[in-house]
Amino acid sequence: MKKLAIASALFSVVAMTGTAHAYQAEVGASAGLIDPDNGSSSGSFGVDGTYYFNPVQTRNAPLAEAAFLDRASNVNAHYAYNEVGDDEVNNYGVGAEYFVPNSDFYLSGNIGRQDVKFKNGADFDTTLYSAEVGYLPAPGFLVAAGLKGYDNDHDDGVDPTIRAKYVTQLSNGKDINLEAGASFGDLDEYNLAADYFIDKSFSVGADYYSNDLNDVNEFGVNARKFFTPQVSLEGRVGFGEVGNNDYNKFGVAAKYRF
Repeated sequence: MKKLAIASALFSVVAMTGTAHAYQAEVGASAGLIDPDNGSSSGSFGVDGTYYFNPVQTRNAPLAEAAFLDRASNVNAHYAYNEVGDDEVNNYGVGAEYFVPNSDFYLSGNIGRQDVKFKNGADFDTTLYSAEVGYLPAPGFLVAAGLKGYDNDHDDGVDPTIRAKYVTQLSNGKDINLEAGASFGDLDEYNLAADYFIDKSFSVGADYYSNDLNDVNEFGVNARKFFTPQVSLEGRVGFGEVGNNDYNKFGVAAKYRF
């Protein structure tokens, strides 16, 4: 009986250890600065939040990828404000991700709006939306395809999209995250990203983004550190080009989980 009691106690400790850093929501705030070669510098700020239907178990996963590896279904929302010269841009939206229980299928959808207010007082508003169906053929590996569209008073369009995400562990015990996505049609858009986890709480990465509709190309480097399992700080530096105008972008973001 004594051995059984000890075994039960050890099992309880292990179970508590595995769920000690579980969280069900994450909120964040960000701020940034864009410094173009031609024109004045402009600032930005944003807020975002995610609520998970069930507590996310971090276990031994990289903290930044815990929700993805735990297949945590969620709803999310964001808002961002940007100054572009003398113009103001507001972006806001809501979305959802759903990992179908007892299967390897995945669904997602987003809808948002971009409101541009020009210095002459004119407004230009665009509705943005997307939907995806995905499949996870292996742990930590997602492939998804869908549609991405926009609609405003002057034009509208819908283009097919495809993307992949893979979080895995290297032979040296370190984790990596690899992402790639593209949209084809009226909008040719591409993105690549990679993160290397020095440990479960600290990562460094690089990313690339291209959009032919806006004639934007940008390369960035970033780092994210969790000071506790609940609190993280991220920094990013971007080097881009809009048309023939080069720019540098600087951003910081803080997030809190509970």
